[in-house]
Amino acid sequence: MSTPRDDDLHENAEQDVIAVDADDTERELVNRLEAHTGDGIRHRAFTSLVFDGEGNILLAQRAPDKRLWGTYWDGTVASHPVQGQSQKEATRQRLEEELGITPDQYGDLRLTDRFEYKRYFENAGVEHEVCAVLKLTLTDRSLEPDETEVAGLLWVPYERLHENPEWYRQLRLCPWFEIAMRRDVSKQ
Repeated sequence: MSTPRDDDLHENAEQDVIAVDADDTERELVNRLEAHTGDGIRHRAFTSLVFDGEGNILLAQRAPDKRLWGTYWDGTVASHPVQGQSQKEATRQRLEEELGITPDQYGDLRLTDRFEYKRYFENAGVEHEVCAVLKLTLTDRSLEPDETEVAGLLWVPYERLHENPEWYRQLRLCPWFEIAMRRDVSKQ
């Protein structure tokens, strides 16, 4: 469990996120650490779902020293856009920073959904986000993961993951990814 002094030293205390209303309308900038502690502050976020041409999704295991959901498996990358940055721009940036995926490896980046959720993580913090979902398909599966961000990678058949979640329980999926996947498959 983190202590208040540890939190003051955490890199998130030096960053801001965009507080939003339930319709994802920007309200103000708030400290990222404050947005993720206590009862949280609703803010803008995104998750991206990266596929190959064969129906597999790339899951990325969050690095163990992530403040929230360390070692959990995510739907490729998730983060927060900075002020003035679109969800697509933020996604392109995080894909390159975390996995070495460049825009020449895909051409179909698209926003497919948006939802609000709130989840607490142990005694360490909370996510209260309006989360955009972006999808893309890689034409080149070459990856160069940043080990400070990503602990592991796994290509998984997307349909099987959704239809048989019990087969993947040992992966401990991030809550925003589970919501995004459930909503995505129900719309198909």
